[in-house]
Amino acid sequence: MALHFPRRAFRPPPEPMLINWRRGLVRVWLLVSAGWVMGWTIYLIMYGLQGGYAGNKDFVAIPILLLAPPLALLIVGWATGWAFRGFQAEDDERCAP
Repeated sequence: MALHFPRRAFRPPPEPMLINWRRGLVRVWLLVSAGWVMGWTIYLIMYGLQGGYAGNKDFVAIPILLLAPPLALLIVGWATGWAFRGFQAEDDERCAP
């Protein structure tokens, strides 16, 4: 008795999935930044409810605390992308003698 192996249907290999890294990383940055701002906002509200702002005049520090780290993360991400784009090969038009 011969062994019978069913034939497989020929399918072309799947095409690689294109990924939009810029859009995806911007959305990740937005989520992380929103989490940062929400976390500190909740902390500052709880601190204020406990009477922490009775004689404190440091209201300038609150916007810096809420907005500076997400802005710094955006700038570092942009600079990192700029640096890695420097490794790409140049176009043939610019390299032609």
